[in-house]
Amino acid sequence: MENSSVSVEIDHDLPVEQDYDLEDLYGFLARDHSPVLTFYGGEPLLRVDLIRKIMDEAPVKRFIIQTNGLLLDRLGPTYVNRFAAILVSLDGSEALTDKNRGSGTYRKVMENVKCILKQGFSGELIARMTVTEDTNIIDAVTSLADNPDHSFTSIHWQLDANFSPDFSRRPFVSWVQNSYNPGIRLLVRRWTDIMEKTGQVPRWYPFLDTMDDLLEGRESQLRCGAGYANYSIMTDGHIAPCPVMVGMSQYYSGHIGYTHPHEICRIDIGNDCVSCAIRTFCGGRCLYANIMQPWETEGRRLICGTVKNLQTSLMAAVPVVQSLIHSGIIRRQDISCEKFNGCEIIP
Repeated sequence: MENSSVSVEIDHDLPVEQDYDLEDLYGFLARDHSPVLTFYGGEPLLRVDLIRKIMDEAPVKRFIIQTNGLLLDRLGPTYVNRFAAILVSLDGSEALTDKNRGSGTYRKVMENVKCILKQGFSGELIARMTVTEDTNIIDAVTSLADNPDHSFTSIHWQLDANFSPDFSRRPFVSWVQNSYNPGIRLLVRRWTDIMEKTGQVPRWYPFLDTMDDLLEGRESQLRCGAGYANYSIMTDGHIAPCPVMVGMSQYYSGHIGYTHPHEICRIDIGNDCVSCAIRTFCGGRCLYANIMQPWETEGRRLICGTVKNLQTSLMAAVPVVQSLIHSGIIRRQDISCEKFNGCEIIP
C-alpha cells in the first residue's frame, strides 16, 4: 500500500532555543484566568536555568513537567517541590525500559525519583509509558504500580502506533490482536478487583478519565485538549495546537506577542472521526494523526479497534464501579483527575 500521509509544509527555520521575549510569555499567561504551564521537550531539563527563571517570574501557580527523568536531580527541591505534577518516562520493568531507552536508564531514573520523594515532592508523580510490541501491557502496568521501590501515584501509556506506516516490517497487527487488546480487557478487570479488595482506585489514566465520563454519561472532546484547551508555545512564540505539530505553521493558532488566550484559534477534529460512533468517547484520539492521516485503511481500523476495545471493556466495568461506589467501598470523587495534564487518555 502507498503511504496515506498528508503532505504538510514544515517551517524548518524554527530556532532551536527559546527566541522570544519572556515578557511576552508572561503577559500572555497573565491574561489567562487560570494558567497551567507545562515544560515539554525534547528534554526540558537540558535547560534547568531557563526553567528556574520562568518559574521565578511567570504569573503561574501550577507547573507541570514532562521529562525522561535522567536529569531530574539537577533542578533542586526548591523548584521540584513546586510542580503540581511530574511525568517521568518509564516503560514498565527495568529490562523493558532499558531495552527501549538504553542500558542503565531505569536505575538512574528510579534513583532520581527516590531522591525527589525524599526531598519532599508531594505532587502527582506519573509514570509515562510508551507501549510497543515488546510490551505485555498487564506486566508493564503492574510492575510500575506494585514496585515497592517507588511511589508513582499515577500511570498512563501511549501506543507506538506506526506514525510512519511500517506494518509490513513490524508485528504490530498480531500484537494488538493477540496481546494488547486482550491485555486491556484483563487489566480493566484487575483495576476493579483492586478497588474491591483495597478500597483504593488505581490512577491509571486511560481508565480513570474515561470511566469518570461514563459514570456521568458525559461526552468528551479530544481528551488531551489539543486545539481547544491545551496549546504549545513554539520556540519563536507561535502557538501550536499540539506539541507534536512543531513547525506545522498553517495550523498555528496565534502568537504569544499579540494573541489573547481567549481568542486562540480553535482546531477541530475532522475526517472519518466526525461520523464515528465512538467519537464522544474517544474525542478523536489524536489531532496530529487526524490531520496527517498516517495510516492506510487497515491501520486506521486497527488503531480505532484498540479504542473500541477500551470502550467496551470499560462499559462492562461500569456496573461494577457503580456498585462499589454505592456500597461505600470507593468514593465517587476518587474516579476523577485533572484534565489536560499531558496524560494520554486514549492510548
